[in-house]
Amino acid sequence: MHVPTLIARKREGEELSSAEIKGLVDGYLSGDVADYQMSAFAMAVFFKGMTAMETAALTRAMMDSGDVFAHPPGTAVVDKHSTGGIGDKVSLILAPLVACAGCRVPMVSGRGLGITGGTLDKLESIPGFRVGVSMAEAAGILADLGVVMMGQTERFCPADKKLYALRDVTGTVPSIALITASIMSKKMAESLEKLVLDVKYGSGAFMKNRADAETLAEGMIAVGKEMGVEVHAMLNEMSEPTGCTVGNALEVIEALECLDGGGPPDLRKVVLDLSETIAGVSRSELERMLDDGTARRKFDALVVRQGGKAEDLGRLAEIHRAPVIHEVVSGKGGAVTGVDAGKIGQASLELGAGRSKAGDAVDFAVGFDQLAKCGARVSPGYVIARVHARSREAAERAEAAVLDAVLIG
Repeated sequence: MHVPTLIARKREGEELSSAEIKGLVDGYLSGDVADYQMSAFAMAVFFKGMTAMETAALTRAMMDSGDVFAHPPGTAVVDKHSTGGIGDKVSLILAPLVACAGCRVPMVSGRGLGITGGTLDKLESIPGFRVGVSMAEAAGILADLGVVMMGQTERFCPADKKLYALRDVTGTVPSIALITASIMSKKMAESLEKLVLDVKYGSGAFMKNRADAETLAEGMIAVGKEMGVEVHAMLNEMSEPTGCTVGNALEVIEALECLDGGGPPDLRKVVLDLSETIAGVSRSELERMLDDGTARRKFDALVVRQGGKAEDLGRLAEIHRAPVIHEVVSGKGGAVTGVDAGKIGQASLELGAGRSKAGDAVDFAVGFDQLAKCGARVSPGYVIARVHARSREAAERAEAAVLDAVLIG
């Protein structure tokens, strides 16, 4: 395989064969293909794109670069993936809920980066919760509970992990084909039958407009078809945060409210919309399992199995109490016409709830709760958010961001 020729062909928009793409990925993982060569390939893909066949080949090559899950025959294996958003704690509720419907949910999640939060960071705000479980341990948890929530192991899609790090420093992250292959390689390595995609767009999402979100969704559905997996996609606008909280422990607390049959209506709706697509039971049955405590008991069991204590879940607000909790009030009356998710996410990042680069620590305690929702009627002095911060100065900066983000007409 002559790598410069492959790069040149892709630069000219030619379609590469599955064997050529597999050879390139295998060579990159082994070190035979240099970083600078893979960077050039990624940039060629950024500008010229990939066909559905090529994207599926790249997905399959990265999936096959490491371990994959194995499940007993006849098992309904399903999962959900979100393209990221602000206040998106849906996975914490959906995974145990769908497991209660008799499905297996081998959820391999990621960490937050930039303004978008990560499921692993939220889970780790539960004292003792271990996201770094081995594939063997994950298999045991799945056999017993039907659900595991874990991070990517060193042997799980290692080619994707290496390529993503390269894309992050070469300006090629926004490629639809490379995003699709990165997401789908990890999901396909879970050996799924069904996958539902929560594709976000808007100020608080990676995709800023619906057209780009549709393109991404279509690409992932096409790859799923090429690989024999039933993939569904739902487009959800991320113009305001999901629910009323943003921040790690604060989002877990709100997810627990939903698992107890309550929580904000918009959060419950998106959980049910996505779950209904893959669970194989009716929406009313899913609602019942939320309302009667079935899903909550499953989540508690998962927490205990992965190293946490169920009794700590009711104490998260105390365990992660920020030094400064400050109410932001409206200066006028009217209806809330907008809550800019991007601005709220940026403010949460600056409080310390997120990370600017991989490897940064996150602060579990900081963020926002009691966020106003679009359509709410407010009067002067009405609380439109509470800021949880490390210092008075940080709280004041966050208050200014909230006042800028929440529009009242």
